[in-house]
Amino acid sequence: MIEPSAFTLGCIAAGLLLIAMTLGGSFIARLPLSAAMLYLGAGVAIGPLGLGLLRLDALKNTVLLERLTEVAVLVSLFTAGMKLELPLRDRRWRIPVQLATVSMLVTVAAITALGVFGLGLPLGAAVLLGAILAPTDPVLASDVQVSNLGDRDRLRFGLTGEGGLNDGTAFPLVMLGLGLLGLHELGEGGWRWWTVDVLWAVTGGLGLGYLLGTLVGRAIIYFRMRHREALGSDEFIALGLIALTYGLALASQTYGFLAVFAAGLALRRIDEVKPAAAAEPLPELSDADRAASGAEAPANMMKAVQRFNSQLESFIEVGIVLAVGVLMATVEFKREVLWFVPVLFLLIRPLAVYVGLLGTPVGGSQRNLMGWFGIRGIGSLYYLLYAINHNIQPALAERLLSLTLAVVVASVIAHGISVTPLMAHYEARKIAKKRQRRDFPD
Repeated sequence: MIEPSAFTLGCIAAGLLLIAMTLGGSFIARLPLSAAMLYLGAGVAIGPLGLGLLRLDALKNTVLLERLTEVAVLVSLFTAGMKLELPLRDRRWRIPVQLATVSMLVTVAAITALGVFGLGLPLGAAVLLGAILAPTDPVLASDVQVSNLGDRDRLRFGLTGEGGLNDGTAFPLVMLGLGLLGLHELGEGGWRWWTVDVLWAVTGGLGLGYLLGTLVGRAIIYFRMRHREALGSDEFIALGLIALTYGLALASQTYGFLAVFAAGLALRRIDEVKPAAAAEPLPELSDADRAASGAEAPANMMKAVQRFNSQLESFIEVGIVLAVGVLMATVEFKREVLWFVPVLFLLIRPLAVYVGLLGTPVGGSQRNLMGWFGIRGIGSLYYLLYAINHNIQPALAERLLSLTLAVVVASVIAHGISVTPLMAHYEARKIAKKRQRRDFPD
């Protein structure tokens, strides 16, 4: 009898899990559990700690896992960019920008100090650890992100924008950590790092992505409204724009993560610009094609692309979190994670958010929730695998793997348990305040 391969068993497990999540999705949504927690549990169950159906080793399958997490981050960043519909001139943009820069730098500095003085790591390794763990996750944080068109809530907008931006803004610090370990050229006095890895790669990536998103989006709308061409296949818009943007960003030595996020952001803004009116729709067009080529073409395209992105992001989340559950069996967790994880969640993250939000109109409850929901996930795994594939020492790789995977698993569990009750309480307070202002106007 031929035994089924690991791929076959993985397909069966993923299929059963997806169907189970579909059948019980409404019930699960009412529980203090996140979907990621269930995926993680399923991964443990089918891995060596459970039935032993699948086995992965993060130190042996690094190239495969890096590519998988890379694709997952790209899709999630593009989706995050498309969720942010506020005009760029809106003052609320200060919230995610300061979280993705000031708060991230504070986080990296604090983890670096903790790494050097608490974990005994060399400076380069400590900086690298800080850069790996600083980004918040745009995939696993979907329950606290912008979910509806017109949602301008500062908490959701801030966390969505932070997750989209800091997965790219962490890259210069990853390169700095690798450079201090002698694995990346920093230049004399750090000139190459400042000019290429910081200034050019960040600004170039943002500019390139925004330009491509604008050009592609306007070209599609033009052909649809003026020539009734390029109709249908809205799913290809997302995949094509992600691939094109990321490839050109890598070719130009800019940060592809920032470029893809900016492309999604720019495509979202196509809906703000109404092209010149098209001629009357032809009767032979289907209802779907009339909608795609009419005056509402930009809005209809955005809805279709966002719907596809959300479905693709959910599917990717299943695969990655399942893999994390399987990986847990092959990682030797150090005792240091028992104090490191609580310090990161309960001290460093709230402090970084407090400093980063100085000068912004964010209230106490929103600030506290932002301080708690610094969800770590796929972005951290990608940067870890990226560093491993740049030939860091095996002993350091094992230690960083232990710390990073412990943080991700703890984040999935702690934030997964707390997200439903905390966000329900938050939304109830918002509704109560609105009623109070309506019933008792100033």
